[in-house]
Amino acid sequence: MLKTSEDTLDPSDWNAFRLQGHQMLDDMIDYLEHLRDQPVWQPMPEEVRHSFQQALNDGQHDLKSAHAIFMKDVLPYALGNVHPGFMGWVHGGGTPVGMLAEMLAAGLNANLGGRDQAPIEIERQVVQWVRELFNFPETASGLFVTGTSMANLLGVLIARTALLGTDVRHKGLTADNRQLIAYTSADAHISLVQAMDIAGFGSDALRMIPVDEHHQMNIAALELAIAEDQKIGLTPFFIAGTVGTVGVGAIDNLQSIAELCHRKNIWFHVDGAYGALAMLAPDIAPRLQGIERADSIAFDFHKWGQVPYDAGFILVRDGELHHSTFASSAAYLKRGPRGMAAGSPWPCDFGPDLSRGFRALKTWFTIKVYGAEKLGQVISNTCALAQHMKLRIEAEPRLELLAPVALNIVCFRYRSTDANRVNADIVVALQESGIAAPSTTTLNGQLAIRAAIVNHRTTTSDIDALIDATLALGSCAARRACS
Repeated sequence: MLKTSEDTLDPSDWNAFRLQGHQMLDDMIDYLEHLRDQPVWQPMPEEVRHSFQQALNDGQHDLKSAHAIFMKDVLPYALGNVHPGFMGWVHGGGTPVGMLAEMLAAGLNANLGGRDQAPIEIERQVVQWVRELFNFPETASGLFVTGTSMANLLGVLIARTALLGTDVRHKGLTADNRQLIAYTSADAHISLVQAMDIAGFGSDALRMIPVDEHHQMNIAALELAIAEDQKIGLTPFFIAGTVGTVGVGAIDNLQSIAELCHRKNIWFHVDGAYGALAMLAPDIAPRLQGIERADSIAFDFHKWGQVPYDAGFILVRDGELHHSTFASSAAYLKRGPRGMAAGSPWPCDFGPDLSRGFRALKTWFTIKVYGAEKLGQVISNTCALAQHMKLRIEAEPRLELLAPVALNIVCFRYRSTDANRVNADIVVALQESGIAAPSTTTLNGQLAIRAAIVNHRTTTSDIDALIDATLALGSCAARRACS
């Protein structure tokens, strides 16, 4: 006889499950409430690392014991980007509201590839809001993806279709004799290199344009590179400007790039991974002038938008072109005027994924509950904190600022005769101390301590703690370097 309830994965005792679920939720709320009582990050003991190497047939554990393992061996050894002292990379801090929304989405278990369902209307609502934010037309399209790395790839593919037509989807790049060339800043994110590679152009087809003293793409050098490529018969098709470079947070001259793309009929893409959402902040938005002229914009809600990971997004001015770049027909994707097959076009018509999580819900909740104005204030505050850090560095003779502070990233170092080694030691010591967690980068051959201030929980006390600890650790590291 066919078994039913005995073979389900639902709990046999819903009340016991409910109690355990409440305990798990309470534990995570306690964790977020008391973050400052915990270190930003701490090394994982080898015995804990080894505990995650068990065989598949390790045995069945009940929910309570599995949760106990999580609390003991996972939670204490996470990267710590929810902590106000985390400044290592441009990672958002998440929110309690986003956490609860993620729980709702997991319970619903919606696949947003297509079909006629309310979750897709939530995604369409967010697309509408994004159009409004960037002053794009109603015909513009948008899509949630994993992150800006994927959004940049989609941007390259759409630009390819814009130039070569939809035949390229069937015949490939070799059917056209033109060699297509793209351009971006030397300080741009590596995902643009990867996008050119994955799209089949090859990374050598991406010109890395030098930057000026402000770490912005040099427009004169860009124009020269385009002219030289055209002179030898190459075809420029894509320029990516950056809003918030990964190294120092610089903003390229978007207006100049837009003008150049208009004159040369080149696709204008913006990698705004974290910086594009500065449009929410009235005091910073004017510095993004020209972004409204982009053909496509890639950015992440999970950075400055504070939405839990992952929630990347691409906005495309020409929604019809976006659709024609990815839409495919198949019997199992047949559309209809009624029933579950209604509601076309579907999100799967605008990207490569048929299976798509409900990323839009946590984004919708974040915007609905906190509001655009509050999110903009958070962005402004992180930039103000960066200026506070800059002032502290400039007031301290033992410290040196290594790059302009354009947005919320501060690059500096402790002065020493063996500066690279000393500053590398300082960063590791800071991370292991649990007080603060910056990262490093290299600027003009000099190793810099890099502080990316993204978390909405960070305050001036966290900035001061990082600077004070840097001075104390730097003194020790410098003595060791001289001994």
